[in-house]
Amino acid sequence: MKLLFIILLGYLLGSIPFALVIGKVFYKTDIREHGSGNLGGSNAGRVLGMKAGMGTMAMDLLKVSAVVLIAKILDGSDTAMALGALAAGIGHCFPVFAGFRGGKAVANLYGFLFGLVAFAGRSWLYFLLPLLLYAVILYAGRMTSLSSMISSVAAAIYICLQPAESAPVKVVIVLYALLIVFRHRANIERIRNHNENKIHWLP
Repeated sequence: MKLLFIILLGYLLGSIPFALVIGKVFYKTDIREHGSGNLGGSNAGRVLGMKAGMGTMAMDLLKVSAVVLIAKILDGSDTAMALGALAAGIGHCFPVFAGFRGGKAVANLYGFLFGLVAFAGRSWLYFLLPLLLYAVILYAGRMTSLSSMISSVAAAIYICLQPAESAPVKVVIVLYALLIVFRHRANIERIRNHNENKIHWLP
């Protein structure tokens, strides 16, 4: 019963569309009607500017970290933390509070990694190595889609290579990477056609 509660709570917390909230409250703008229409940090930054983009990313990260913390307190198992975090990512992509039209789960993946580090004793390399790779690729190519996909797959490979890591965490990190790549399938086509959107709101 606790596990089901954690999964449901994860989905509901993940469904909170912070890009939509920030856009409407602070900018009087529904970002679903602008840019890519995506409820994620990249589109928020593209439409509303760097502060909105970074704020959205931070909140989308923290909502998944909060699920990991709650699962740690209520259950304590890796299974509960991993499934709760995955449910939050699914909620973010298909939010019940925003017509099931959400984001692409990239910040959510980092929220899971941060939660594992902060609340479950994992190495800071879990979080910092993918983040560093994300930043390098983003700086070089200015394509959040490419940096998101490569860093998420790299995170999955790195964690799966850790012999002491539990099976639930490994399975969920792989599912997260697959979800992120799937959500970027239109971006993949644009990258292949050399017309992918590049960001201009980062310094």
